[in-house]
Amino acid sequence: MNAPSHGVAVPDRETARTWRAWPTWTLSALVALMPLSFSIEPGIKALPVALLFFCSLALLRQVPVRQAYRVAAPVVAAAMLLVALDIANVLWHGLGWRPLDHAAHVLLYVVVAAVFGRHLRMGLVWAGFSLTAIGLGAVCLVQHYVLDVLRAHGLNGGDSAAIECATLLLGLALLALVQLLQARIGNWRWWLHGAGMVFGMYGALLTQSRGPLLAFVPAFLIVLLLHARRSGRWRLNLALGVAVCLGGAVATATLHGAMLNRFTTIQKEVNGFDQGDPDGSVGARLEMWRTALRAAGEHPLTGIGIDQYATYTRAEIAAGRSDPSIAPYNQPHNEYLRALATGGVLLLLALLAVFVLPLRYFARWLRDADDTLATTATAGLAIVVLYLFCAMGESVFYRVMSQSFFFFLVLGLALRVGYLARLRGDTPAPATRA
Repeated sequence: MNAPSHGVAVPDRETARTWRAWPTWTLSALVALMPLSFSIEPGIKALPVALLFFCSLALLRQVPVRQAYRVAAPVVAAAMLLVALDIANVLWHGLGWRPLDHAAHVLLYVVVAAVFGRHLRMGLVWAGFSLTAIGLGAVCLVQHYVLDVLRAHGLNGGDSAAIECATLLLGLALLALVQLLQARIGNWRWWLHGAGMVFGMYGALLTQSRGPLLAFVPAFLIVLLLHARRSGRWRLNLALGVAVCLGGAVATATLHGAMLNRFTTIQKEVNGFDQGDPDGSVGARLEMWRTALRAAGEHPLTGIGIDQYATYTRAEIAAGRSDPSIAPYNQPHNEYLRALATGGVLLLLALLAVFVLPLRYFARWLRDADDTLATTATAGLAIVVLYLFCAMGESVFYRVMSQSFFFFLVLGLALRVGYLARLRGDTPAPATRA
């Protein structure tokens, strides 16, 4: 009589385990979809982040998640400081609620980061990121070679989104590189992440965005050096670096000189600016930077107000102090100068904290004995380095796609490091370990 009931006990337990596992798989799939959601225009793109937001609100009640936040406190605090100063600046200048859009996005990802503070199927997450890089890279290939689009721009924002698309693709390429270096050579993960890196880099090259491509170089080299030092496989990493450089040179040559021409015209445009003719994108940038510095000099403490750069520029053009060529631009194409001009010295310091504190946080875990933890920290560090340099030639936090990508990943990976550290009972002070 007992045999039949005993026979169904095992399937029942397996079914129960399957049902208990579905939240983990679902949350992991939503996280994996996030970079894709940043990259498309249809309204459905808001669905993954909305679901993650409400799930994260529930997760905030869990002790392990709150512990992960405590470990990642410096990174979270930097983001919250940026939000607080944005709000204070808007209130000080009486600008209404519209300029708080960027601050709201940062606050959103402070909450969404909670999902990284629980168990996730990270293999699925990393695979989703690489698949997104492959898909977006393929879109750029079609735009350039089939549709004859001069500068590929992806699926979100039209021609003006080329820089955003390049930044996101190069960020995904760095994440794919980190996973490629950890994968066993020849297995499906190695091929997947290798393809993600290649498509991400080539798709970004087709956007012809100089700033993100130049910013990618130090981030790429840092990832290779960190892996070489940790694994001792210097020859392999050197070979990969050489292969990527050669591949980049060949790919650049296939663009019929368009990309090389954008680099060779830099000096000409700088000379034109010096002679009072800010022609071309470089000359326009220099004129925008000069205008931003003038705004900062006039309002050093509180700035001219969040999102008020375009208004200030139009007034300067009307007064004859700025060249009319910069009238179409509503931000100075430099995140540091944008912060200084619109929010004053305090907002610039908050922006620097958003880069410096995560750098310090991730760097402290790079030599951890746990490969998973060290690899996660490397991924976070690579994204911060990419944006740190990219911000010199682009207002990376003014554009929603690139801003969302940064805060989603940096806050999320910081929480992930905190989760992994607390999982094994570590204190938030790993600096003393070798």
